[in-house]
Amino acid sequence: MNDRPTSAAPRPPHTFRTVFPVLALCWLAVFFDGMDVNIYGAVMPHMLDDSGLGLTTATAGTIGSWTTFGMLIGALTAGNLTDWLGRRLMLVSSVTLFSVGSAICALAGGVGLFGAGRFVSGLGLGGLMPLCLAMVMEFAPPRRAALTTGLLMTSYHFGGMAATGLGLTLAPAAGWRWVFWAGVLPALIAVPLLLSLLPESPGVLLARGDRAKADAVADRYGLPRPTAAAAPAAGAQGRLAAVRDLFRPGSRWATPLLWLASFSGLLLVYGVSTWLPQMMRAEGYGLTSSVSFLMVINAGGIVGLLIAGRTADRFGAVRVSAIWFVLTAVGALLLSTHLPLGLTYVVVAVTGVWLFSAQVMVYAATNTVYRDSERAAGLGWVTGVGRTGAVVGPWLIGTLATSGNQSWGFTTFALAGLLGAVAIALVPLARRVGRGDAPAVTPAAATAGAAES
Repeated sequence: MNDRPTSAAPRPPHTFRTVFPVLALCWLAVFFDGMDVNIYGAVMPHMLDDSGLGLTTATAGTIGSWTTFGMLIGALTAGNLTDWLGRRLMLVSSVTLFSVGSAICALAGGVGLFGAGRFVSGLGLGGLMPLCLAMVMEFAPPRRAALTTGLLMTSYHFGGMAATGLGLTLAPAAGWRWVFWAGVLPALIAVPLLLSLLPESPGVLLARGDRAKADAVADRYGLPRPTAAAAPAAGAQGRLAAVRDLFRPGSRWATPLLWLASFSGLLLVYGVSTWLPQMMRAEGYGLTSSVSFLMVINAGGIVGLLIAGRTADRFGAVRVSAIWFVLTAVGALLLSTHLPLGLTYVVVAVTGVWLFSAQVMVYAATNTVYRDSERAAGLGWVTGVGRTGAVVGPWLIGTLATSGNQSWGFTTFALAGLLGAVAIALVPLARRVGRGDAPAVTPAAATAGAAES
């Protein structure tokens, strides 16, 4: 039986216009992701001043790590659940989870329940990012993966700016709890739109055995029809095979380097998102200015992603990520010196230009290392293992703050930037070494392989 239609309308060209609905819906989901991640840092100074809650600098860092530990679990399990539920339903589940977590935080009467709420939020946040990245990369036009990834990730920083705006306006006027109530909005706004408008991944549909629907979605969005080689492996055995494929000869050495670069980048992203306002406050800046720095660094992140995406499409994501990591280290060291307020705003904004897009270009670099069938697994593990950096960052800075060495946080960020630069810069060399380790294919074996196919 032939599942393909015998006649079909001409496929639209594969451009940004045809895939805009997918990009827009994923953009909205990641916007709320960025808002939820940054809410905690935006209201932490107000929460520390709330004696009834009982939050201290030590427990603040620990709770920040609970959030990112939940992200680690969410990122590593989302791929397995995608086999059963599909990427669209998993995205809906992720948004719902971090909205529920935000509601728990708003109701919490003590640090224990508040920490549980942040852990629940982390479960949803961890699964959402790799799913959105995989969807957008699958639907992106050829040779525009880095730019499309950069456009998607601008939403994270718009969400961060929204959280900062709530921290500056709603928290002083109505209390920090109302900022977390605002975190319930994703379930009311994004979930209905995702359910009604977001298409399922053609590759996932094919892996689940639905060839007709896979071809229909591909035709509607101007994509090449998926092949068995491009479909992600299904089932538990398929997932184990997908992980083994990340260590095939062409990527066996590049994979751990991508993990290390992602660890460094996410240590920076979540360390800064959680602690920047409190660190700047400890440096002698006022409460309003300290919270405002979080908005400024996210604004710089938006500009940086637009620059990095176009630059990476021309010069390569690996090269751009390495340079951006080095510039981030320079910016972090500058912030460790108490500069005049106006100059500090400039340094914070410029550091934001480099910091966030350095990590996003690590994600874009996976597109040059992994094959189509490995993309979702590769992204899931790069983001998942990288989440260990997101766990370490808030905890480490909290530990330094408790011991009175908060200023060392900037040095920690600089070292993380340098580590990330070295790791990502070595990826091309690692790929060449890996290909050199591959067994040679004899003419007889090649002929046999061709005959079998």
